[in-house]
Amino acid sequence: MLHDGRATRRALRLGALTRGRAGRLARELDYAVVDVETTGLEPGSGAKVCEIAVVRMRGDGTVLREFTTLVDPRIPVTGQEFHGIADGDVVGAPTAGDIVGELTELFSGAVLVGHNLDFEERFLTADFVPLGLPADMPGLCTLRTLRAQIDLKRYSLPRASHALNGHWPTGQHTALGDARACAQLLAELLCNAPGELRYVGPQPVELPGRSEGARLKPRRRVDGVEQRLADGVARQAPVQALSRWPSLWRPLELDPRMCGGRFDEEERAAAVAAARERRRRSHRASATAALTGALATAAAVAALTRRLRAY
Repeated sequence: MLHDGRATRRALRLGALTRGRAGRLARELDYAVVDVETTGLEPGSGAKVCEIAVVRMRGDGTVLREFTTLVDPRIPVTGQEFHGIADGDVVGAPTAGDIVGELTELFSGAVLVGHNLDFEERFLTADFVPLGLPADMPGLCTLRTLRAQIDLKRYSLPRASHALNGHWPTGQHTALGDARACAQLLAELLCNAPGELRYVGPQPVELPGRSEGARLKPRRRVDGVEQRLADGVARQAPVQALSRWPSLWRPLELDPRMCGGRFDEEERAAAVAAARERRRRSHRASATAALTGALATAAAVAALTRRLRAY
């Protein structure tokens, strides 16, 4: 990616969750669930972040902190039909550079999470990395993860939430509302997994830098309802009690790298076929190893028998 003619490092490197034995126990990690509202779909076309939210949480669902603010993009705000943010709303809001230190603190020691994280990653890379946000932070996409682990018809954040926990998320198309809904899904994913889910990929690290105390401007009301932030006291579950999910787990987990894009029927079939082929190769490798071991044991026994007979 280029920024002002210079190559910019990517904000994130994606990891994944697996039911296999590799990696770290996902429930033992910290996560920073991030969501952005923007003036358009592509930073390359000039779109900017106009709102951002982060829910910092533990893998057991305990929320440690919530953060949200409108962001002055320094360009006209478009896309009101999606996010409802007007030019007047961002007057007096911090710029991206004002909150880089705050974001660095929130992301430090955590895996960054988003639903369709590719979208957030593009804007973090374009708007914040050139201003000092560290690059190459570990990331986890709940959209790809759900597609890899759970068999649903639709995987959008509201539809997946309703299918799995029976609730439609509140505050949709606000950064904090969507971050809370994604955090809820992640906590329930880790709680409901058949066995232990493990995280594989880039590891969370402590990041340099600290908050500079920028003045924030969060939305106060959403759909006529007062929007309140967590008061800084750790509380179990991001929004509500963790629900029990229906038994929709895939018998074979798919490769998350094949679970992006539209994920239409053809792409799903290809991902399932690849998972079956991996299982077949694994079984063949196990059988070959077992046969090799048996032959080696038989050869050793035969050699020992010959030596005993020689005596």
